[in-house]
Amino acid sequence: MSSNSDNRDLFIPFSQNVEGIALPEKFTFPFYYEPHALSLLAVQDLQDFLENRAAAFGWDFWMADGESNLSRGRMFGVLVVERQDGTLGYLAAYSGNTTIPDKGFPFVPMIFDFWDETDFYRIGERELAVLSADIEALENNPEYIALQITIKEETASTEVELSRMQQELKLAKKERDAKRAEALLTLNPEDTELLKAELIKESLYQSYHFKKTRKNWKEELEIKMATLKTWQDRLDVLKLERKNLSNKLLNTIYKGFQFLNKDGLSKTLDELFIDTALKLPPSGAGECAAPRLLQYAFQQQLRPVTMAEFWWGDSSKSDIREHKYFYPACQGKCRPILGHMLSGIEMEINPMQHSQALDKTIEIIYEDDYLLVINKPEGLLSIPGRLVADSVYTRMLLLYPDATGPLVVHRLDMDTSGLMLVAKNMAMYKELQAQFIKRKVKKRYAALLEGLVVGEAGTIELPLMQDFINRPRQMVSLEEGKAALTDWKVLKRYENRTLVHFFPFTGRTHQLRVHAAHPEGLHCPIVGDDLYGSKDKRLFLHAEWIEFLHPIRKKRISFEKKAYFC
Repeated sequence: MSSNSDNRDLFIPFSQNVEGIALPEKFTFPFYYEPHALSLLAVQDLQDFLENRAAAFGWDFWMADGESNLSRGRMFGVLVVERQDGTLGYLAAYSGNTTIPDKGFPFVPMIFDFWDETDFYRIGERELAVLSADIEALENNPEYIALQITIKEETASTEVELSRMQQELKLAKKERDAKRAEALLTLNPEDTELLKAELIKESLYQSYHFKKTRKNWKEELEIKMATLKTWQDRLDVLKLERKNLSNKLLNTIYKGFQFLNKDGLSKTLDELFIDTALKLPPSGAGECAAPRLLQYAFQQQLRPVTMAEFWWGDSSKSDIREHKYFYPACQGKCRPILGHMLSGIEMEINPMQHSQALDKTIEIIYEDDYLLVINKPEGLLSIPGRLVADSVYTRMLLLYPDATGPLVVHRLDMDTSGLMLVAKNMAMYKELQAQFIKRKVKKRYAALLEGLVVGEAGTIELPLMQDFINRPRQMVSLEEGKAALTDWKVLKRYENRTLVHFFPFTGRTHQLRVHAAHPEGLHCPIVGDDLYGSKDKRLFLHAEWIEFLHPIRKKRISFEKKAYFC
């Protein structure tokens, strides 16, 4: 059932006077933003309800099994809107396909509610469950399993026996050939011919016996294989039926999600993803808060002013989301959708399209004829990005136009400052990079963390992999992640922050950021981490010390550059 027909007025007036707050000139860029003052007021109202009044309405609203509201978190969002008469208010929404009971707070509806008990999806899910149960029953049928084992064993034993018989035939032929040769030397012509006739007869009999045995075994196996095929044909029919039903359900969902923009143009979910790398919508696409908010606003002729999304509850073991922290819209699920829905609306600039370090310089800490040690400022890319060319590489290329090789031996995140190695020629690049690969380079980072770390020192071992739906975020995965190991040590504690040293043994993307923020790491995100924590004036992470073997001087050297926040 589509929720597009919902005609309830879900416009929420502000609980405070907002006349003195200036409206933003442009709409929020949803993938990188600072919440506007109006959004913060709306969020304050919503979080107050979730924290203090939701329980009064009997809201165990996260899952049907009654899990408490902090055991499974989710994203909530607010969209500040303006009515045609100029009245300001906001809309509220939550992400996910679980329906929150319609009481206590006027959340906008799902764009397409495929969980309606009377609707196609729940019926289809039941049909799929029946088909899956039938398939499982067939696959686990003792007769079917026994037949597979019998065929496998008999096929193997038959091949062994036929091979043995073939060897016997070859041996018998050699013996006959030897008898013929001896007969020519010892027997008269008449006896020789008699012996030859006998040997031919023996050869024909053995060959006939082998072929007959092979034919009989083949026929017996074919009978069993035919029986097995009837089982497999039944399974193939059921699996094809399940596949077709699943595709039908997905296609209905894709067409059921109709996304509007300000001009009333509607596009379906599959239309929006056809030109993406994924080609098909990922699971959960269209169920996020941001599209729901915009959809309702366009339906009700409300002008979007500004928006914000925040996480409420605990994060999963793989992802990192902090309770009450603001987060941008997800890239994998929402970028194609919001790109269409926000078309024609003037938005704030995407800061990722412009260099964040044009006013910052690279400090050269050490230089000789072969390499440099530099201090990279925060906000500068290590190598050119898809949208921004300004980087350590491009700046070094301007300084050393005759240098050969890639120059940049290793990388630091754009938001991380600190020491980097630069090679002036290809031979030096290969020598230094080999040290990184073999983990012969030692590094130390300083980081200021949000919160008070428990303990004084330790080791974090959480394997990491890319979050393909939310690039460039990384996630913890014990099954698919690559090993990531970090030692840490507390240097100083402040009122609600902790200064630490990190000693990474591996160099995974965002390793220190994830190990700091994850609940099974230090559970204290780095200050200013806009991916795994909350924004600040910068990311307080600095590569302050490095030690390596100079390939020419053949001795280990080290360099240190303290961060200003240490």
